[in-house]
Formats: sequence, C-alpha cells, structure tokens
Amino acid sequence: MADIYNLHSENPQEREIDKIAKALKRGAVMLYPTDTVYAIGCDFNVKSALQRVRQIKQLSNDKPLTFLCSSLANISQYATVTDPAYKVMKRLIPGPYTFLLPATKLVPKLVMSPKRKTTGIRVPDRPLCRTLIDTLGNPIISTSAHLPDEDGYFPTFDLEKFKLFDTLDALVDIIIDDGSEPGFEVSTILDFTNREPAVVRKGLGWEELQNWLVIAE
Repeated sequence: MADIYNLHSENPQEREIDKIAKALKRGAVMLYPTDTVYAIGCDFNVKSALQRVRQIKQLSNDKPLTFLCSSLANISQYATVTDPAYKVMKRLIPGPYTFLLPATKLVPKLVMSPKRKTTGIRVPDRPLCRTLIDTLGNPIISTSAHLPDEDGYFPTFDLEKFKLFDTLDALVDIIIDDGSEPGFEVSTILDFTNREPAVVRKGLGWEELQNWLVIAE
C-alpha cells in the first residue's frame, strides 16, 4: 500500500518534499501529477527503480524513458543541445513539450534509446515537480500512468483521480496528490537529433507551438 502525500501545487511543503526525495534515493517508485498527465516516476539514477517502472508499464528495455529536469541549464548536463535547439527550447520551457536529444554519458542506459543513443527530456510547468527535482539533485522519470490491459487498451486513461490511485496503489510506493485531476492530453514531442526539428507527436501545447515555429513533420 502506497504512502499518500497531500501537497500544495504551487508551494509544496518542504518537509514532505524532503521525505519523498529520500524515499526516491532509496529506490521508491511514485505516482505524481505533472503539467500534462499523472505519471509514474523514480530517481533516474536508481537501477532497481527504473526496472520496476518498466515492469509496471510493461516496457521492454529498448523503449526509452522520458525524464524531467528543472531548467534548461539542467538539460544541458544530460543532452547535447545545439544553438538552434536552444533558441527554440528557451521559448517553450517550462511547458508541455518533450525534446528528443542526443544523450550524454550521464544518462543511464536503462533510460535512453539503446540504438539511437538519444533521450527524451521535459521541463514541466509545475512548481511541485521542479521543486522535487531540485531537492533530489537529479532528474526524475516521467512515464504516463496509463497502463495497458490484456488486450492492449488503456482503461486507466479515463479514470478519475481516486480510481487511478486505487488502481496503482499496490504497484507504487508513493502517491502525490496536489488536488488536481489527472490530465488526459500528453506532451508534444519535438525531435532535435537532426539538423531540422521535427514533430514526433502532437499533444498539449501544439496549437501554441505552430503559431510561431516552422518545423518539419
């Protein structure tokens, strides 16, 4: 049974954040709200926790995991960011955008794409997430809490918050509740691994993005 933390979304209680960060360092897996959907996450440096996240989501090791950073400067530690990519990302951060970038050696193999050596990174527009990352001292994994059933469908996609909590209570160690309902729209994904940026997935924030950025599809 998971420990439930009720936190303020804008000013999360420092003492509770410290407890969660320490638990993540020890290998805990959590269910938590982001600026897009509720996500399953862990300390991206803890191998046992990464393996558990993959088991919960039924993801093979060749499927990359997205992780959250607290700032653009933080991203540059874990990925190679070209000047053109930097200019675009600076305008979009923080927000509902995932950036595919060449990974640095600081990214664990269990996180990155093994063939392309790339990684997916976000800076969420949610103070709770960024505070937790800063307290932890490194990124946290962020994979949607939508779990497939035996037929490959995603019934958890339409669950209300407390039904989602009940569904995942036995699978995670920590549940964070900041009073918000689960979102249903995933992030927009931009690929910056080639010379020209490309849209991999149109999600939350796509309409705002297309108003000012000419990109390849």
